[in-house]
Amino acid sequence: MACEQAVQDAAVTAEPFRCSTRSLALGEEMTGTASHVHRWLLLEHPGPWGRNALADSRLPPAVCLRLRDFTLAGVRCLLIRRHGRTPPGGGTRVVVASTAPGDTWMEGADLAGPEALLDIEVEGLRRGRRPGLVPMTDPVYLVCTHGRHDACCAERGRPLAATLAVEYPDQTWECSHIGGDRFAANLVCLPHGIYYGRLTPSAGLEVAAAYADGRLDLDHLRGRSGYAFAAQAAETFVRRRFALTGIDDVRALGQRPDGDVTEVRLAARDGERYTVRVRRDAAEQARLLTCHAQHPAHPPRFQLSADAPES
Repeated sequence: MACEQAVQDAAVTAEPFRCSTRSLALGEEMTGTASHVHRWLLLEHPGPWGRNALADSRLPPAVCLRLRDFTLAGVRCLLIRRHGRTPPGGGTRVVVASTAPGDTWMEGADLAGPEALLDIEVEGLRRGRRPGLVPMTDPVYLVCTHGRHDACCAERGRPLAATLAVEYPDQTWECSHIGGDRFAANLVCLPHGIYYGRLTPSAGLEVAAAYADGRLDLDHLRGRSGYAFAAQAAETFVRRRFALTGIDDVRALGQRPDGDVTEVRLAARDGERYTVRVRRDAAEQARLLTCHAQHPAHPPRFQLSADAPES
């Protein structure tokens, strides 16, 4: 009985599993883990957000169907809200953005309600056509706080959102799931689609200030969403090797996959050219990739297949 009671007591007092804590303990590399997205649609909705935010959001049925249409067309749809869940009744903010290489832009508007989303053409946005809203020049900071999807996003994301909202009240939004729960707190910077992970509130302020100044923080960088995963990794490797932190300092020219190795060609703003061979393999140790995962997995990782990038 004493042994059984000890086991029960241990179960009660044990810390709950958190995928972000485990990922950090394993030293998992974040390079090349940004979701590959070219078109974005952000719709303000204070919540509550269910596990599947778009389907369980209590939005009007017609709006949910339109969001589904956008998603099927390859547009990344996110729900956004101000930190503290601004009460409804003050209008609905919508932001559309393109993070495709060579076609980066962002527009927004305050709608009378979510139903006005139906006026935005699905096919037009899929093809990268601007919907004719108000052009936006200031950065937008998206912090994933989708706790119903993963506890780490709420526990680590909300303090980051609270801190950024003080410094950038008009540019900071909490958002639904953006991918990479185990790297929480996660931040996406638009219009360039730059993903950052494992941000503390203080680190988040530094990252946001650097982005507003046209620079990238290479320590927390996950990747640029406009590029495929191998190109994200190659860009990061070149930036770190040569300390290139300007947003436009490096651009990918093309890539050629060959099995598990992808050859990526990149250009620097100073005229230099680089060819980087990136190898994709699986992490040796399996781990639960989210707090709700039932089975461990070996996530992909990217490494240089040669000693260094070649110019």
